[in-house]
Amino acid sequence: MISRKSVIAFGMVAIPINMYTATQDNDIRFNQLHKDDHSRIRYKKTCAHCGQEIQSSDIVKGYAYDDDKYVVITDEEIEKIKTEKDKSIQILHFAQLNQISPVYYDRTYQAIPQPGGEKAFELLRAALMAEQKIAIGKTVFGTKDTLMAIIPREDGVLISTMFYADDIKALEKPYSKPEVSEQELTLAKTLINAMDTPFDPAQYKDEYQEKLRELIETKIAGKEVVAPQSEGPSKVIDLMEALKSSVEKAEKEKESA
Repeated sequence: MISRKSVIAFGMVAIPINMYTATQDNDIRFNQLHKDDHSRIRYKKTCAHCGQEIQSSDIVKGYAYDDDKYVVITDEEIEKIKTEKDKSIQILHFAQLNQISPVYYDRTYQAIPQPGGEKAFELLRAALMAEQKIAIGKTVFGTKDTLMAIIPREDGVLISTMFYADDIKALEKPYSKPEVSEQELTLAKTLINAMDTPFDPAQYKDEYQEKLRELIETKIAGKEVVAPQSEGPSKVIDLMEALKSSVEKAEKEKESA
């Protein structure tokens, strides 16, 4: 589990924390192979000037300030210009969670207080929970000022990095909104309420990744891959009839659950 140290600056209070990545990538990965002999494809880093293959230890950062002219910047120099304020998460203000569109959230971390910071950490968490607020803060991540949302939970605190407004694309393809009748809206609300159950993340799994793993195991075993029987295209039916049928099905499933 990857972690990094930081400090949440809350007024005159400094809360030392560790940030742990809260998500992981479980996707199946494929290697690229030569079609003729199935040998692994390797990529080499070479110098454009001398043509020699370069190792990672021989690579430095460079900023192009003119054609083929670079200034070299080291990691040590980047760290040197960071102040203690840059290294901490400065709380800028507080806001309602539902005021922020999900499109602004990027990566999520779990925040854990370091020894000595537990009381202040719990005070911040409890106060945010009581007021149903989140904190918006800012810190330097790598070489960039990064916005962050500090989100209280019953069992701890999550910190999500955020995009800036100019990072978000405008809606490029707006659609024309047709009229919706009161009867259609009522049925749609009924369907939503009939399918309303508490969110339990353990109930969901990546079913396609399971099919992909089965495909791999089938190939390893030397068996033939068989496509599942097609269900055929969905029938286009009347919207009201579709809603009524969906409501009936959802209510039966809820009763039998």
